[in-house]
Amino acid sequence: MAEFMGYVRPDGSVGVRNHLLILSGTVYANTICDNVANMIHGAVSITHPNGRCQVIPDLRLTRRFLSGTGANPNVAACIVIDHFREEGCTADDIADDILNLRPGMAVATVNIRGEGGYISAMERAMRLAQEFARDLSENVREPVPLSQILFGTECGTSDTTSGLASNPANGVASELLIAEGGRTILAECTEWMGCENWLTSRAINEEVAEKIIAGVQHMEQRALASGEDIRGSQPTGDNILGGLTTIEEKSMGACKKVGDSPIIEYLEIAEAPTRTDPGVYVMYGPGHGAESISSMAAAGCQVLTFCTGGGHTSNHPIMPTIKVTGNRKSYELMRDTVDIDVSGIFYDELTLDEAGQIVFDEVVRVSNGRLTKSEALKDNNSFAIHRIGPSI
Repeated sequence: MAEFMGYVRPDGSVGVRNHLLILSGTVYANTICDNVANMIHGAVSITHPNGRCQVIPDLRLTRRFLSGTGANPNVAACIVIDHFREEGCTADDIADDILNLRPGMAVATVNIRGEGGYISAMERAMRLAQEFARDLSENVREPVPLSQILFGTECGTSDTTSGLASNPANGVASELLIAEGGRTILAECTEWMGCENWLTSRAINEEVAEKIIAGVQHMEQRALASGEDIRGSQPTGDNILGGLTTIEEKSMGACKKVGDSPIIEYLEIAEAPTRTDPGVYVMYGPGHGAESISSMAAAGCQVLTFCTGGGHTSNHPIMPTIKVTGNRKSYELMRDTVDIDVSGIFYDELTLDEAGQIVFDEVVRVSNGRLTKSEALKDNNSFAIHRIGPSI
C-alpha cells in the first residue's frame, strides 16, 4: 500500500498539517482570535459571525461545525475563545466536543468576561498559544498508509470544461485514492439534481439510495419555501457565461469528480463518516463553496480539491485546498491561486487518465507537506457555517 508522511495524533487520526487553531466560539471573540494568531508562529484563526441569537437548530449546527473543525486531524492543538455564556455553544461546550472526538488532544478555553476583559483575555490566550506552539514544534511526520486520507471534493465557477476535464480527472484521482483504501466525500446536494438516479444506482443499499433522493428533495423544498425555484436559478450566472445551459448538465459534470466507486454512506452536513470502508460518501449541503468545504473539513477531511472552470481563490484555513482547472485561459488568468491545469486533455497533450494521475500525485504531495498556492499566500478566505433559520 502507498504511504504518505503525516502527523499521527494521540487518538490515531492522521493530519497532513500541524496547525495551532485559535477558534472563535462567537462573533464577539473574533478580533482576539485574529490578534493571537497573528502574533504566534504556526497559529491560524477561524472566525465567523455566528454563536448568538440563533434558533436552536442553527446553534446546534454552529456547534457541530466549530467542534468538528477543532477536531480535524490537521489541528494539533486548539484554543477556543468566547465572550460570556453563549446559548448552548460555549467555549467549554466546544472544547468538550473536541475532546470527545479527539481524545488526548491539547485543548484550552478562554472566556473574555471570565478573564476580566479584553486585555486580560488576550494575555491568557497568548500565553497558552505560545506554550502550545512550542510543544507542536516537536511534532514530526511519519509514514502512514494513504488509506488514512479522507478526501474532500468541491467544484465552483463551473463551465463547459469542468464536466469534460477537471471534474472527470478529479474522479480518476478519487478512484486511485479509493483503490489505496481511502475515502472521498461528495457534497453540494444542490448539484446532484438530475443525476439522482446515477448516484442511487451506486448506493450500497436502499437506505443510502433513499437518503440521496430525500436530501435533494429537502434542499429543493427549502429553496421553494423562500420563493426561489432552484431549478430555475441554477446554473448560476457565471455557469451560464461559461456555457452551461441546465442544472442537469451542471450536475452531470459535478458528480463525476468522485469517480464511479460505490457510495458507502449518506452524511448530514458537517457529519463525520461512521464507517471506514473505502469508497464515496455523500453529504447533504448547499452549493455555496465556503459552507460546503467547511462542512467537509468539519467532517474530518484533511485535503480537498476544488475543480473550477473560471478559476478560483477558495482556500480553507486548516484544510489544504488544491484548485484544478480544465480551462487554459482561466489558468493563465488565475495562476496565482489555481494549482493544476489539465486543459491538455483538449489539445491531445494529456489523456484523462494522465490528468487524473497528475491530480492524484498533487494530492499526495500536498499531504506530504507541499503548500498549495493559496496556502503560500495565507489566503484563508473560505470558512463559513451553514444556516437553517433567521437570527432572533
